[in-house]
Amino acid sequence: MGSASRVALEAAKQQLAAEKGVTLATGEQLLAAGRAIESSSQLRAALADPAVESARKAELITRIFGALDAAAARLLGSVVTSRWSSQAELLDGIEQLGIRAIAVSAGSAGELERELFAFGAAVSSDHELELAVGSKLGTPQAKAALVDGLLGGKAQPATVAIVRHLVQSPRGRRIGELLSGAADIVADAGSAIVATVTAATAPSAAQLTALEKTLSARYGRALRVNLIIDPTIVGGLRVQLGDDVIDGTIASRLADLRIRLAG
Repeated sequence: MGSASRVALEAAKQQLAAEKGVTLATGEQLLAAGRAIESSSQLRAALADPAVESARKAELITRIFGALDAAAARLLGSVVTSRWSSQAELLDGIEQLGIRAIAVSAGSAGELERELFAFGAAVSSDHELELAVGSKLGTPQAKAALVDGLLGGKAQPATVAIVRHLVQSPRGRRIGELLSGAADIVADAGSAIVATVTAATAPSAAQLTALEKTLSARYGRALRVNLIIDPTIVGGLRVQLGDDVIDGTIASRLADLRIRLAG
């Protein structure tokens, strides 16, 4: 994100933290507003243009999105009247705020994050499912209906709401990337970080606890671990936290050795 967008996003997060009465509907309305703005090139251009006065942007939002609940209206107004580095980052900001609002309304961010990760793992392991929810050929409505059929009654409403939005608004991003990013946003909303741990076999509970303590101390935040079992790494662990990767797998070491021998 550009510097202006980072400042705008931080202001939006502070506004959300101060907002009272945030509900699931608040987050869903913010996400729906983001999709509506995405669909209109003229509206996107006007809201992201730093030359357009804030009062004019606020007027547009009030006129177009008059049905929003009070909290969603205030939050959306705060977002669009801030300065963003680009149209794409404005849409990112609205999306992040909507997901955060849903996480706040859910209360149990840990469970929400786990369900997003579990659905992401299911999609990644099933090519047909990944194609169905991520293909450009399907309509947004059809993909949202598919999510309802897959998750309805099996996941909490907050999870369904986030996934429904993501499949309707991929904006060139892969579904696995979207779900992972949403899980990170949810964890951050709960003042935690997500560590994706890949192992050849399942570590013991004691090993996972030790790893959590070590990483929590290193990053200074509560930690949530998502575990992936991948026998191809042979042994060791690969840990990813955002852009940070700690690769201690045997497969990685063997690859390094081959490169050195070849050189």
